[in-house]
Amino acid sequence: MESDTLQTMDPSTNTDAISGQALIDTMDGFYRYNGKKLQPAIATSIAKPTNDGKTYTIKLRKNAKWSNGDPVTAQDFVYGWQRTVNPKTAAQYAYLFDSVENAKDIIAGKKSPDTLGIKATDKNTIQITLTEAVPYFNGLMTNPAFFPQNQKFVEKAGKNYGTQAKYALGNGPFVLKGWTGTNNSWSETKNKNYWNAKAVKLDKVAVQVIKDPSTALNLFQSNKIDDVALSGESAQQMKNDPAFTPRKQSTTFYTQLNEKTIPAFKNTKIRQAISMAVNRKELINKVLGNGSLVANNVTPQGIMSNPSTGQDFAKAAAAKDSEYTAYNPKKAKQLFQEGLQEVGIKELDVTLLGDDTDGGKKMNEYLQSTWQQNLPGMKVTLSNVPFKTRLTRSTNGQFDMVTSAWGADYPDAISFLDLFTTGNSYNNGSWSDSDYDAKIAASKTTDVLDPQKRWNDLQDAQQIITQEQGVVPLYQRVEAHLVNKKVKNLQYSPANNYNFVTAYIK
Repeated sequence: MESDTLQTMDPSTNTDAISGQALIDTMDGFYRYNGKKLQPAIATSIAKPTNDGKTYTIKLRKNAKWSNGDPVTAQDFVYGWQRTVNPKTAAQYAYLFDSVENAKDIIAGKKSPDTLGIKATDKNTIQITLTEAVPYFNGLMTNPAFFPQNQKFVEKAGKNYGTQAKYALGNGPFVLKGWTGTNNSWSETKNKNYWNAKAVKLDKVAVQVIKDPSTALNLFQSNKIDDVALSGESAQQMKNDPAFTPRKQSTTFYTQLNEKTIPAFKNTKIRQAISMAVNRKELINKVLGNGSLVANNVTPQGIMSNPSTGQDFAKAAAAKDSEYTAYNPKKAKQLFQEGLQEVGIKELDVTLLGDDTDGGKKMNEYLQSTWQQNLPGMKVTLSNVPFKTRLTRSTNGQFDMVTSAWGADYPDAISFLDLFTTGNSYNNGSWSDSDYDAKIAASKTTDVLDPQKRWNDLQDAQQIITQEQGVVPLYQRVEAHLVNKKVKNLQYSPANNYNFVTAYIK
């Protein structure tokens, strides 16, 4: 099951987890995660860089095909990458290419996409040139933004590309069927042209959108669905069931405060007050009920470790500055009143944007209640809208406050911290801090080849955004699932995606 419908099957413009899962089911890039292990997919092996980490030469499988029978070639990767960084595509994930030669100038409209640092040296060989080494480069390649694209198919589909199943073309283990662009169910059938088709045991994966946890539970108990996600009362009710399977995700939920629509959010004390007014443990235990973890910072646990000591990144950061996310209504009230005085207003009237799912509604109702109760003078109006509408409004800055989520694109803290640099397309609240930007930049340039210095840069950046509450972290998601015991070997990646290639029904 999914909590909402697909938004796009265009690898260049995809930004959400639901579409990302479908793209990973139906497409292959250079590599694919099998559990936590990175394995070759279209590439014949995991590439090792040369030239101080700045050059990658990748050999492709000669038997790789698109689902329509066309061969997958090196030029398909070149075209896909060039299309993603082309300003005309307006891909939010274009910034992931920043370390590829000429990418920044292409995105800024200063150079042509064909100058990007990727070239096909022959039909099955690709050479990639970076401006700086990227320690997490191979893991990054599992993001759909780096997948190949069939130029002939894309150009024939035109503006319809990726909007329906018939306008999507994959080269992965499954083929998308039955998606019309808006419907709440679709299927993924085995791709007979897949290079590794012999390894795929499932003939079909049927997907259904279910927003209500009680409906999901009823369908599971009547054997109409094999894997459902629960929350709230349903999750608490089933936590001792043999089928209950909690999945700790590298995903953080947080609230973004729009400094453009609400200038008062530029005040640090007001942002800190909003954070300290939230009892995160109560939110998790009484509202979510799925075993999620308190988020003391925007980076989740389990994605990066200190190269010297092995200490978890998020836990190390929390040890320094958890006071900014600890529930402290007295301090929150004081900071809020001081902040209002500093900006010259007596009250703050805002609208909180969120999803119209059962969990989304309940969480925002809780936040509305706690802010209005603990911060006298703050009035919060709720606006719960369909997932696609929330994404669009967030991207366009059409909100005061919005409950957002981010899942790791690759197992590294920069996957989260990069989002909130000045001008990043995902920095919807427009928070900005020059010291923060400098630390992130150093981690990607001067210190990129020194693991300990890079760790220190990212820890410093995390401390800045936490102390400033540039965004207000809420929780790290643990999804409460019920999984049919007949489903075997269903793998889960560091980027929060299923790998159905190895799954089978016993």
